[in-house]
Amino acid sequence: MRRIAASAALITLTLTVAPAPAAAHAPAGTSVTAALSSSARSAPARSAPALSPLALSPLARQLGRQTLPAGDGWASAGPGTTGGSTATADQVHVVTTRAELVAALGGDNATNATNNTPKIVYVKGTIDGFEGRDGTLLDCTDLADPGYSLQAYLATYDPAVWGRVAPSGPVEEARVRSVTNQTRHTQINVGANTTVIGLRGARLAGLTLMIDRVSNVIVRNITFDDARDCFPAWSPTDGETGNWNSQYDQISVRRSENVWIEHNTFTDGDNPDSAQPVHFGRPYQVHDGALDITHTASLVTAAWNRFDGRDKLMLIGSSNTVGPDVGRLDVTLHHNLFDGSLQRLPRVRFGQVDLYNNAYRLAGDDFEYAIGVGVQSAVYAENNHFTLGTGITAADLLYDWGGTAITTRGNWITPAGGLPRPVDLVAAYNAGHDPDLSPDAGWTPTMRHGPVLPAPLVPLVVGPLAGADRLPL
Repeated sequence: MRRIAASAALITLTLTVAPAPAAAHAPAGTSVTAALSSSARSAPARSAPALSPLALSPLARQLGRQTLPAGDGWASAGPGTTGGSTATADQVHVVTTRAELVAALGGDNATNATNNTPKIVYVKGTIDGFEGRDGTLLDCTDLADPGYSLQAYLATYDPAVWGRVAPSGPVEEARVRSVTNQTRHTQINVGANTTVIGLRGARLAGLTLMIDRVSNVIVRNITFDDARDCFPAWSPTDGETGNWNSQYDQISVRRSENVWIEHNTFTDGDNPDSAQPVHFGRPYQVHDGALDITHTASLVTAAWNRFDGRDKLMLIGSSNTVGPDVGRLDVTLHHNLFDGSLQRLPRVRFGQVDLYNNAYRLAGDDFEYAIGVGVQSAVYAENNHFTLGTGITAADLLYDWGGTAITTRGNWITPAGGLPRPVDLVAAYNAGHDPDLSPDAGWTPTMRHGPVLPAPLVPLVVGPLAGADRLPL
């Protein structure tokens, strides 16, 4: 296995956060299926007129130019991660609409990924990816190709009629064109040397922040809400009974390096997976990942984020194929709160992933696993804390996706109705599963900022401090 280059660990823990009340869970509401046949979605309440960057507080200006501390995880490797910290005054923007966001990122969403100019973008209020040119919100029917409707898709590809082969023909082709329409509108492309940071209450709804083929990006202090797919695909050979698969993540990091994702909240808001209908005997899945790191991406640090009540959460590595991902996908996850999510916390392929001081609150009949041990993965899980709901045991926390080894040290669980206690995650898994996982991933992390907390303290610190609106902006 590869070894990480040595880096001196800092001996003091620096918190740049201010406590704030925990965000409330949004109530369940109308599903995307209803939105597909209704144009009743109203535009969000507009924020006050945009601030001039000159009107930002000194602390907001300071945090906008903050860089990733030395030694803070994989994103500090190589040149480190500085985002838009060197932006000139004319490249500091405060945005309140989708159009302003696109303009601040370079002016043209189709080419913004190639804009390498250092820039700082402050998000104020709610920006919705479905926002049209006149400021009203589009719905799924506005983005659908004329040849597509969900009703036609269900009628055409019902397994009882179509069989268990992949959809093809005019209706599937119209769905693909519809996906292209949505991607052009709701996928917001980010270029290199960029900081996107939210002012208090900032929310990016219904969109994907795409970080692809770039380096040196920072995303902080934003709530990401409901990156829904209007046109999920039916995959009849995915699993024994088929599955619906969606396309859009809330943040997608692909083919990129030196990315710092910090103090954000990820949620499906009032459109949770649990509210979706069942078609062809399977849940109609309209969400993909919250934060996916794939397609040879590497050197990513995700810290102090909150992930609320989602199904699929974080995929590190997109394919089992041994090839370009080998030697990549190196990620650090620390001081994140995984609250009520069901799987991929994370699921890992190939990468050396340092997973420490994260807090897990796991519950629900549909819970599947926390850490997925995938092909050639090398996860080092240390001093994490798992609070377990009824029916979930320590043996359920790992899942073998074709991997062979994971190092676990200093982790604790609090079982339902029980007292906190240390746990050997590998031993617990091996006691109930075959084949066994090896307890040695073959490497030891060295890039950590500040001391590692004892696991019993993790929920006390991470719970109130993780997520958006904890930075003093």
